[in-house]
Amino acid sequence: MRVFLAALAVVVASTPAAAQWLDRPWPGIPRTPDGKPNLSAPAPRGPDGKPDLTGIWEADEIVGRPKTADLQPRILDLARKHQQELHRQRPYYQCLPSGPEAERYGGNAKRILQTPAAVAILNDDLTYRVIHMDGRRLEADAAPSWMGYSVGRWDGDTLVVESNGFNEKTWTSRYGVSHSNKLRVVERYRRTSFGSLQVEVTYDDPVAYVKPWGFTTTMTLTADTELLEAVCERSSDSWARPADTASAAVNVPRDVLARFVGVYKGRYGGTERTYEVSLSGDQLIARILGPAVEGGLAAASLEEGAPRLLVPITQTTFEGDGLAYQFEIGATGPATTLIVIHISGPYRYPRQQ
Repeated sequence: MRVFLAALAVVVASTPAAAQWLDRPWPGIPRTPDGKPNLSAPAPRGPDGKPDLTGIWEADEIVGRPKTADLQPRILDLARKHQQELHRQRPYYQCLPSGPEAERYGGNAKRILQTPAAVAILNDDLTYRVIHMDGRRLEADAAPSWMGYSVGRWDGDTLVVESNGFNEKTWTSRYGVSHSNKLRVVERYRRTSFGSLQVEVTYDDPVAYVKPWGFTTTMTLTADTELLEAVCERSSDSWARPADTASAAVNVPRDVLARFVGVYKGRYGGTERTYEVSLSGDQLIARILGPAVEGGLAAASLEEGAPRLLVPITQTTFEGDGLAYQFEIGATGPATTLIVIHISGPYRYPRQQ
């Protein structure tokens, strides 16, 4: 959104003043001597003395990555199935509400509106949540919904939100991790300064998970702008299916495949990862060596050492369980780099041996 707004600023410079609502300064907020929002100023407080979370907030991309050992067998099997289907059933890709999914806490903007009786969270995809602050308890059997039923309370300066009532169509992780109707989510929001909001999220579902798991992130206030909508208009129903990918496979000579065999090492999600690429007959196989991102659901096969058949799409690019694998080669000799193309970006793994 920041990049988009920066580009948009060039356009609005020549448009009528009535159209310049995206960069309209917010009144009554702390500013530095040069007029910019003072994000390090103290957090504002409401009439009740509690921190006021009102504002437009953004966070970096979040990866919801529970360890495979923390998932019940049925949920792990479903995650494998979703991966084989290229995650096409992910609600976000289906133009449906994402509900409690971890990744929707980051990478997209949201507006928080706080009142004494309720806190509303408005997402840029036009979905919303209402957190009831009137002292009510969490419903024991809330009606199933996409966004769940939420109640909040203050623990000192921390807003504690408890939610349940999620339908079983939503996920908790873009890696295909689903849940049961027993899912309970606990969020803790703490505004540590005018421009910083710390968020801790925990997922607890005894039917789906062996033990609770979650993540923490820090959201940053985006002041002097407005929330732009980001509406899904083309669902994953239009994607090519895995079977279509297999039928489009090309023939790569075995001597060319042999140039890709080797060990490649790099980093993914801040953690070191090693790929071993080998030949089995005339088929290229990839495995992750060592802990797969601390045992997490970082990629297709979901577990350390599980083989992934790489289907050739071009002479140097392959598809494997929903990810693309591209090899950089010179005129002669073995490949120098493996590039794994993931939804969060391409990751480079230089050849080690």
